[in-house]
Amino acid sequence: MTRVRQSLQRTGGELRFGPVKTDGSERAVALPLSLVDVLRGHRALQRTEREAAGDRWREHGLLFTTKIGTPIEPRNINRHFDQLCERAGVRRIRVHDLRHSCATLLYDQGVPLERIQDVLGHSSPTVTKSIYVEATRRVQQDAVDRLGFLFDA
Repeated sequence: MTRVRQSLQRTGGELRFGPVKTDGSERAVALPLSLVDVLRGHRALQRTEREAAGDRWREHGLLFTTKIGTPIEPRNINRHFDQLCERAGVRRIRVHDLRHSCATLLYDQGVPLERIQDVLGHSSPTVTKSIYVEATRRVQQDAVDRLGFLFDA
């Protein structure tokens, strides 16, 4: 589990930490165990960067930082993500669109909307369904196949 406790926003031309959008946004978020192992490896790399930076390191308690511990500029994240999309040969999407992908993949795997709501930090499953979950063809097909008994000879 990891915790969402604050947000990072550009205010007055500077990146600043602030409160999350709503009380419900401050929450624990579960992570797949395989991702936890990857993140532990990243944390080890970050320790190396911290040692190399010496006195220049600025501790913020973040997992993803610049090589001196400061928050990563959102425009740089977007630029890097665009490059990854291009290299992978997939259409360019916004980083925020990954929330839609996450919700849709979870929904497609049969995860109840209430659990997806918890993952995304929404106040109700209606918000999750109306904004983030795009019913996939397989889920749609499965739904209408349940009516097949009406047409059995």
